Amino acid sequence: MAAEPAVAVDLGALFSLADVEAAALARIPEMAREYLIGGAGDEITLRANREAFDRVRLLPRVLRDVSRIDTRVGLLGRTHALPLLLAPTAYHGLFHAGAESETARGAERAGVTLVVSTVATTALDEVARASAAPKWFQIYCQTDRAHTLERMRLAEASGYEAFVLTVDTPVLGARNREKRTAFHLPEPLRMANFPASLGSYTPNQHHDPHGIYNPFLDPSLGWKDVDWMREHSNLPLLLKGVLAPEDARLAVEHGAAGVIVSNHGGRNLDTVPATLEALPGIARAVGGRVPLLLDGGIRRGTDVIKALALGADAVLIGRPFVCGLALAGARGVERVVEILSLELQMAMALLGAPNLDEIGPQVLWREG
Repeated sequence: MAAEPAVAVDLGALFSLADVEAAALARIPEMAREYLIGGAGDEITLRANREAFDRVRLLPRVLRDVSRIDTRVGLLGRTHALPLLLAPTAYHGLFHAGAESETARGAERAGVTLVVSTVATTALDEVARASAAPKWFQIYCQTDRAHTLERMRLAEASGYEAFVLTVDTPVLGARNREKRTAFHLPEPLRMANFPASLGSYTPNQHHDPHGIYNPFLDPSLGWKDVDWMREHSNLPLLLKGVLAPEDARLAVEHGAAGVIVSNHGGRNLDTVPATLEALPGIARAVGGRVPLLLDGGIRRGTDVIKALALGADAVLIGRPFVCGLALAGARGVERVVEILSLELQMAMALLGAPNLDEIGPQVLWREG
């Protein structure tokens, strides 16, 4: 069921993430394609994530020495070559036979960190062995805390460097595209990191098909559980799915090592703000005390610039690298990152900002 190109793809002829997406979506089977591109409800937030970047204008400065461009950033004690990570995304086995292991190889080739999803089709330790790329583990905390702790211990033993707790999904949103295509995991794909007895993360395999709750998710998750996770591991814990400044303040108070501004790619509650719109308020609330990351809508190097200028330390991409994976495996993932990296460097040079420290509100055009 994975998308496999029938003929070799000339990645060098793909010059933008839009090129990669168009080429990939032409090859991905309908059910997987609708899962990948879909959002919640009327997909207003899904579109807003992209549109928010388009509204922001940049202000270049001239006659500055940009003969050397430095895109490095420090996060959680490691220097990253780019302010860019691969976001946790589900079911890579739907898009390439090599699944998450192939993504990990692409992350290594591209020199970026991969955040592996709980809803992966490859086991944590297997993904870890696939490449030397740095890896973080995204967690959906289960009602069975013993099982969650078991996954945490496996991640630690496998060399994962941080945990990312998704906090915005007590239930799933109204994912109409998934229901219309009766989305499911084909055999022999399965969620490799949790037992089948927990059911599925997908909306069409609930134990209660007429209710809102999913046995895979824990609707009782609270700040006490953030404390519990911190007590049971020394690895940094980031919280993903924050849109309210007050929640960002609470995250810092509860010891989070980082905050990820995210609306789940527009896949949960529709009509919430775009992540870029929410970012400035959260940046003020966090006040530089912990790293601030953002996902949702990144499609250009200039988008990375805009997120950094409004307060983010780094960004994550999801759908774009999955398109690269579907198109050409590890090489496709690498090509997506390469395109963004080249665009980021060009934008920095044209703005007169040779390093990331010089990207702030001053690079944004303000009327008047």
